Amino acid sequence: MKTCHLAIDIGASSGRHIVGWTEDGVMKLQETYRFENGISEKNGHLCWDIEGLVENVIAGIAATKEAGFTPATIGIDTWAVDFVLLDEKNELLGDAVAYRDSRTDKIKDDLEAEASRGEGGITFAEQYRRTGIQYQKFNTCYQLAALLKEHPEMISRARHFLMIPDYLNYRLTGVMANEYTNASTTAFVNARTCDWDDDLIEKYGLPRSIFGKIRMPGTILGKFLPEIEEKVGFSGTVVLPATHDTGSAFLSVPARDEKAVFLSSGTWSLMGVENKEAITTEESERANFTNEGGYEYRFRYLKNICGLWMIQSVRRELGEKTGTRPSFPQLIHEAEKCAGFDGRVDPDDGRFLAPKSMIEEIAEALEEKNESLKKRGEGKKDPVTGTFLSVGETMQTIYNSLSDDYAETVRALEKLTGKTFTSVNIVGGGSQDAYLNQKTADATGLPVYAGPTEGTALGNLIVQWILAGDFRDLAEARSAVKKSFEIREFDPEKK
Repeated sequence: MKTCHLAIDIGASSGRHIVGWTEDGVMKLQETYRFENGISEKNGHLCWDIEGLVENVIAGIAATKEAGFTPATIGIDTWAVDFVLLDEKNELLGDAVAYRDSRTDKIKDDLEAEASRGEGGITFAEQYRRTGIQYQKFNTCYQLAALLKEHPEMISRARHFLMIPDYLNYRLTGVMANEYTNASTTAFVNARTCDWDDDLIEKYGLPRSIFGKIRMPGTILGKFLPEIEEKVGFSGTVVLPATHDTGSAFLSVPARDEKAVFLSSGTWSLMGVENKEAITTEESERANFTNEGGYEYRFRYLKNICGLWMIQSVRRELGEKTGTRPSFPQLIHEAEKCAGFDGRVDPDDGRFLAPKSMIEEIAEALEEKNESLKKRGEGKKDPVTGTFLSVGETMQTIYNSLSDDYAETVRALEKLTGKTFTSVNIVGGGSQDAYLNQKTADATGLPVYAGPTEGTALGNLIVQWILAGDFRDLAEARSAVKKSFEIREFDPEKK
């Protein structure tokens, strides 16, 4: 077999090890390992099992070798914003608290109040002008501010700050490095210099020394530590892809021209475009668009939308209620049966971030905005959902809400960039949802091109392939995506 490479792609609910190689310019993929991921309560917070992630990363590399592959390079990508701190012995300080935890609920308001009193702090407007990173209550900057309030002694003992993929890389190689695309999501990286903003870090009362040198995707990090080599059965080389999963996913979009909107569809829906420079205007701030760092210093100008998290949550709850978790096709079928139901909510409302019951939260949101539904809600409850909505109506509400949000985002992008877009290009697991793809085409009035499904892992591999010389540059790699994978087209219905 030709030289192969390994993408380790870890999301909020699962992780995959995917081997990739090329044959005559065609990309080939094979999954070799999969594991579950999730959050649980620990010491009063929602946390990741960081040691479990390390164990699964290593087990997956070993399984890849057992499957007959010896990858020349390995790259890891994960979600953004979450981090760990290490002490002077390079040991973990505290837990890997997850972004869905409530510790950051009032942090932005506290910082704004401190700034208004002249007691330090910072306004979001100033931070946005510096970094171009949108407001999300779970941004790394707010997580660190919350940690400083709760455990100042932990900050004083910290010697190193590592994002989740940075820490996993460290455990494989012993090398510490802050990768650019993930670092940008901390809201501590200046959008002009593409480096840590020292003044901003100081305003937060954090030690600048814990933030290491920022490295770019394509950097060779180092060889496996001897103990890792012994466990997996070969000597591997770890490189940096775009370690932020959205940064990797955007690389795999086979856009037909420069007038394409990108949509990475998974637990989150990340919708936007690639820009050469950050847009940090007041108008952009009010629209809450973000400028995340990308490959070759591109900027991913996009909006974070709740995404398939709502569907995943409903599916999980139904499994708990009925004893059998429905498949995604079954949920789509239920939605199709209720195509005429016009329920809509704001998927970006914070109430949907981590509700005790997504099904109940959707029903309550509909009751609050619609008097007729409120009256209906006072009547008989559905035996499955326990609310006045059926499963199909709940799902149809989600689909209506997401497709409307996508359409609104396209209109906002056109206004903010001054461009007119001609297509929506969807990659990731959500690209398999033909019903949502069609509703997106109808809502936006634009053709939708869906695929490839393994967008994130593929983008991870693209950086490795370019580094290895399989492709000259990103443009050549994106061209290869078109001929390597099925791309389905969904045209808007004529009205």
